[in-house]
Amino acid sequence: MKNHWWKVVGVFLVLYSLYAGLANDVPRLAILNETIRNIYFHVPMWFTMMFLYGVSVVYSIIHLSKFEMKSDMVADYAARTGMAFGFLGLFTGMIWAQFTWGSFWVSDTKLNGSAATMLVYAAYFVLRNSVEDEQKRARIAAVYNIFSFVLMLVFIMVLPRLTDSLHPGNGGNPAFAAYDLDNNMRLVFYPAVTGWILTGLWMMQLQIRIQKIKTYLESK
Repeated sequence: MKNHWWKVVGVFLVLYSLYAGLANDVPRLAILNETIRNIYFHVPMWFTMMFLYGVSVVYSIIHLSKFEMKSDMVADYAARTGMAFGFLGLFTGMIWAQFTWGSFWVSDTKLNGSAATMLVYAAYFVLRNSVEDEQKRARIAAVYNIFSFVLMLVFIMVLPRLTDSLHPGNGGNPAFAAYDLDNNMRLVFYPAVTGWILTGLWMMQLQIRIQKIKTYLESK
């Protein structure tokens, strides 16, 4: 149990954020109203995605330095789990956009950059499946993964800050902290981010274990 405490913490924080995110009081802001609660769900999805992509690129770099297939497996499943959270981020963001901007999708630098990021990582998986040789696939995928991570930072973190954007915190548009992300909201928001990141790591770990079991059974 001592090696799994972080999983318990992750599940507890996620459950806490789900309950508190729906039940606690939130600031009454113009246009946003009750939809500001989505900050507890939408933003943690993106933070978890970026964290897992970061784990993936670190293990890709490790693979290029040591050529261990274990590091390639971690890079692969970290990217897979990160992409799942990316889709959840897009989905929750589209719902929020519908209620605040009147459309599920608008021509916005941040939104378009997010979609481009998903396509870049989708190409990562296409590339992995197109190379049969295991060692060659791992090396090529590792190089492309580094390229993908840099593009993600450009699309999501850099370009939206250099151009006009409707998205909070970008293009001169203030982030929620400049409005009314008060201490009560922070008591839910930060646990939500931490909980989902830990849960994402657990999901990644479970996929790796399943793959190891499959590989073991196939070798019998």
